[in-house]
Amino acid sequence: MSSTDLVQADVAVPSPASAPKRPASPGLALAAAMLGFALITLDTSVVNVALPAIGADLRAGMSGLQWVVDSYTLAFAALLLSSGALADRIGASRAYGTGVVVFVLASAACGLAPGLPALLAARTVQGAAAAVMLPASLALVREAYGDPGRRARAVSLWAAGGTVAVALGPVAGGALTTAWSWRGIFFVNLPLGLLALALLTRVARSARRPAPLDLPGQLTAMTALGALTFAAIEGGTEAWWALGVAAVAFAAFLVIETRRRHPVVPLGLFRNTTVAVAVAAGSANSVAFYGMLFVFSLFFQQVLGLSPLAAGLMFLPMTGLLAAVNILSAKVAARYGARLPIVVGQVVAVAGLLGLLTVDADSSRVAQALLLVPLALGAGFSLPPLIASMMEAVPAERAGTAAGLLNAVRQTAGALAIAVFGSMAAESMESALRTSLLISAGFLTLTTLASLRLPGRRA
Repeated sequence: MSSTDLVQADVAVPSPASAPKRPASPGLALAAAMLGFALITLDTSVVNVALPAIGADLRAGMSGLQWVVDSYTLAFAALLLSSGALADRIGASRAYGTGVVVFVLASAACGLAPGLPALLAARTVQGAAAAVMLPASLALVREAYGDPGRRARAVSLWAAGGTVAVALGPVAGGALTTAWSWRGIFFVNLPLGLLALALLTRVARSARRPAPLDLPGQLTAMTALGALTFAAIEGGTEAWWALGVAAVAFAAFLVIETRRRHPVVPLGLFRNTTVAVAVAAGSANSVAFYGMLFVFSLFFQQVLGLSPLAAGLMFLPMTGLLAAVNILSAKVAARYGARLPIVVGQVVAVAGLLGLLTVDADSSRVAQALLLVPLALGAGFSLPPLIASMMEAVPAERAGTAAGLLNAVRQTAGALAIAVFGSMAAESMESALRTSLLISAGFLTLTTLASLRLPGRRA
């Protein structure tokens, strides 16, 4: 959702002994990495405003539209658990290049999809490629900059690219859909991806290093997440079968993780209060942000009758403030400790969600757009210190694993929110709007109370 996803990539950073020689122009590595990260984050938000157009063209119902979003998000979230280790094994530059190639080809397949099944298959491949690209992209930046000060500034620029993409996603999606077609939101990835590949050819090849892969754990996690999402979206008798599959797969996952020497998710991490609270609060943050982005995209077009472009512009005040709020929260956390901005941010987000309960078809368009702002302010203010506090709570050798876990759970929570809220919207959009707001506010309220257990200002 914001630049704070950058910590995920720590799992793919080579050790100093195996790091390759720094390229002559580290700026090229940074530019290549920024483009890839922007593509990844763009595709988490650009699709939402195009959903009604996709549904009309491909004759897809609400469940089909939910899968258009969740097929990408689930593949992305599930494979984040292992993608850092994969990048280590084959080298960050190779992993990144492979991921970009597959992402570009999958984007072309999305744009050319003759029907919904083809689109969903291509979106799944897109998400898998994005999971490979993310940790490798930051690894490229860290390899390119040896000086810690220059590296920190480079990482900030890398993160800014993702934040800008999130902010522009709804507007870009609306503009492309209105001026051209929903297919344009996928075709726009092609020139950007090709430019990233061209820049990558000027970057030094990354070294390989041994990294254990937990394939049984990865497969059971993917099965559990996919089955759970299927149950939430499809409903009916099939939902009970899917829930059974999810329960069996999750039980198998727990057994596997307790017996593996190098588990994809070290369950012992959850014994740390800070880790447990961070995962729960990060999930609540994603439920509120991604869930509302999905529901309001449909509300603006299906209930208010706005064009895709107008619907995208409604989100601009909300998303446009994310970068500034991220920076401000970091400064507040540095001065007062992480707990204060985490709690304050969640309280503001809850207040914003409750304020949105006043929105209906007769509300002023300006008021509707402005009422979305507190949600973004709160989410953007709480998330960076939340992730930072989690990173400080785990040993250095577990930082990458913990970051991967946090971001995978956050993405999964967002996917499940879309599944549940979309199923309610299929029955009644206005009722679903209010129910989803109350669910999101309730979840965030619980995690706000839990966040009070976090350590205060450090001495």
